[in-house]
This record gives sequence, C-alpha cells and structure tokens, in this order.
Amino acid sequence: MSLVGLIHGYGYAAVLVGCFFEGETILLLGGVAAEQGYLVLPGVIAAAFVGSLSGDQVFFYLGRRYGPDFVARKPRLRRASERLQGWVGRHQTLLVLGFRFLYGLRSAAPFVFGASPIGRARFALLNAVGAAVWAVAVGYAGYAAGDAFAAALARFGHYELMALFAAALAAGIWLWSRYRS
Repeated sequence: MSLVGLIHGYGYAAVLVGCFFEGETILLLGGVAAEQGYLVLPGVIAAAFVGSLSGDQVFFYLGRRYGPDFVARKPRLRRASERLQGWVGRHQTLLVLGFRFLYGLRSAAPFVFGASPIGRARFALLNAVGAAVWAVAVGYAGYAAGDAFAAALARFGHYELMALFAAALAAGIWLWSRYRS
C-alpha cells in the first residue's frame, strides 16, 4: 500500500489518535494532506478537535483521581506542580484556554488541572473552546504550509517508503519513552 493509500484510509483516524496524545505535528501534517487533496480540511479539524478534547478530558480525570497521590511521591514533580498550581489559581481561564499552544504542557497540564480545585464543568467548557480554536488554527497552518511541503515531497518523493518507516519508528520510540516515564 502506498503512502497516499494509507493517508486516504487512515488519515482522519491518525489525526484523532495523534491529537488525543499530543497533536501539533500530526495536525500540521493533516492540514498539509488536506491542502494536497488527500483529506478534507473540515474533517481534519473535526478529528483534531475530538481527539484533543477527549485526550484532555481523560487526562483531567486521571489527574482528579490519581494526581495528588502521584505528585506527592515525586519531589521534582511536586515543586513543578506547586508552581503551576499558583498559576492556575491566578490565571485559570487563560491557562485552560491556551495550554495546548505552549509546547511541553500539552500532556501534563490537563493532569495538573485535574489535581487542582478547578471544577469539572468549567474545565470541560474551557477545554472545548480551547480545543476548537487550537484545531482550527493549527489545521489551517498546516493547510497554508501545504505548498512548501508538497515541493519538498516532490523533490524527495522516491524516499516515500523509507520516510514512512522512519516516521513509524520515531513514533514507536516516542511512545515507548512516554510509557517508560
């Protein structure tokens, strides 16, 4: 099966799953695929929204359930959590709306929000608004970058299978390191 066939068959699912865990890179690539005509941009944005919203809600509830005990056992994490809790107390709305735009906070922030006193309904509403803005902004950024990416792909297109293997290997290594930590 070719890379194009994989994108057609699994593109939206890949965006949804990728955005459940992290998302920026996979959503940018989804936007590029939409610009190239392999996917449609509203579908990419919808998959990213659902994936991002779902992942953040799951991590919020994990933080609500396990956060305080987990943080108490990790001294380094406890210090970082205390600092973030101070920010949450002062800038709750802004942080929940914008954490997904701050690199490195995408996975940890919902867990910390869950361990904080922020209400479930408030987090869900702000999370939905933030996920929608993020999905549209990053999806359109990928769409806008599509021509440049297509030019690079045309130049190196004969390495398609090797690039797919390298991307799968990198994703596997990243997932393994996330699991181990």
